[in-house]
Amino acid sequence: MNALETIRSRRSIRKYKEGAAVPKEDLKQILEAAMMAPSACNTRPWEFVVLQDREKLNALMKVHPYVSMLKTASLAIIVCAKPEVQEGICPGYFPQDCGAATQNILLAAKELGYGTCWCGVYPKEERMEAVREVLGIDCKPYNVIALGVADEEPAARGYYDESRVTWM
Repeated sequence: MNALETIRSRRSIRKYKEGAAVPKEDLKQILEAAMMAPSACNTRPWEFVVLQDREKLNALMKVHPYVSMLKTASLAIIVCAKPEVQEGICPGYFPQDCGAATQNILLAAKELGYGTCWCGVYPKEERMEAVREVLGIDCKPYNVIALGVADEEPAARGYYDESRVTWM
């Protein structure tokens, strides 16, 4: 599959094959792709939590209203923002940078045969605090990405829309 095919075939997956294993080598490739994302001044304002513990996945479902797909997902990757690494250099760009890392996770996972679903956490303060508490972390949780072997094939929802393009 080439990059454009991967982009066109990626979907938000909410049903996974329960109990499907994701080898650590695949996870390392996915995380490497995340860390290859562009970031302002190459500050790389991120950290990643790979969550496979079923009790903590269940706890996340109790504090985040939109992560019910974690019930069947193999794991979650939590992208955490570290805006402090940009202070004094190029402050304020961490949302774009973490978004780029997230997109790379989604595309690398698709390329390796997995489904994903991006569930936002940032900028909802109460949601960030609840996720921090469940995971016992200090950084800013940016999102929760469910990951596993897809057990559904949703239709495409994105499409090219010429009316949203201005040619100059």
